[in-house]
Amino acid sequence: MRAAAQSEIMPRFAAREAASPSQPVGVERTVKGDGSVVTAADHAMQERLRTELARRWPQYALLGEEMSGQAHASLMPSAHEGLWCLDPLDGTTNYAAGVPFFGVSLALLKADGPVLGLIYDPLRDECFSAVRGQGAWRNGVPLRATVTAPDELRRCLAVVDFKRLPRPLAAALGSAPPYGSQRNFGACSLEWCWLAAGRFHLYMHGGQKLWDYAAGSLIAAEAGIPAATLDGEPIFSFGLDSRSVVAAVDAASFERWTAWTASIAQR
Repeated sequence: MRAAAQSEIMPRFAAREAASPSQPVGVERTVKGDGSVVTAADHAMQERLRTELARRWPQYALLGEEMSGQAHASLMPSAHEGLWCLDPLDGTTNYAAGVPFFGVSLALLKADGPVLGLIYDPLRDECFSAVRGQGAWRNGVPLRATVTAPDELRRCLAVVDFKRLPRPLAAALGSAPPYGSQRNFGACSLEWCWLAAGRFHLYMHGGQKLWDYAAGSLIAAEAGIPAATLDGEPIFSFGLDSRSVVAAVDAASFERWTAWTASIAQR
């Protein structure tokens, strides 16, 4: 994954950064039917990894974000025997705009959820990984959520994606946030990893696709991060529907965060 990202993603990003506004280079982008951006780097990375994974593990099919919806649906039954789930470039909008926050996410799914997760940040050369039941790592070093959040939500740093949240919840967060400060980085997979690394305290997202959370949620879980959907369900669902996320860096913060969220839902 590292070699593929450094040869397929980074040269195009470097070309984009070196281009003049009147002559943009290396940002061949289009808008998909759902309004999201896709670039040549997404397609190149997906094809590169599809070829390499098929050569080394031919028994597993690949479900990539940039495949058609019909292809996604046809591949889901394969997960019972094992299925790769790939986001070849998570944070494409950042990438196309020159914002230095994007990565590659790959998970191996079985019928009961992800068993292997790999997320690579090519700008920082950070590789986050996890094996179910065996732990999580950052560049080979064991990763545990050792950061304890402040004992009050109002002193916490939160990462929140507002645009996908239910309107009453988004309005409450906007008008009277319970935390001290808020960010949104624009690449779900890396947000999971940064939470697992203790780089912020609270996390909320209104809707992630399977390739957004498959690897990241496993890495976070293996690092000891408590997480659930806004409805209190487990994050992983064997399907293509979007899943919401509420998570925190420690159990006490998670309890306070979910209690506040529930209080808004009851209004």
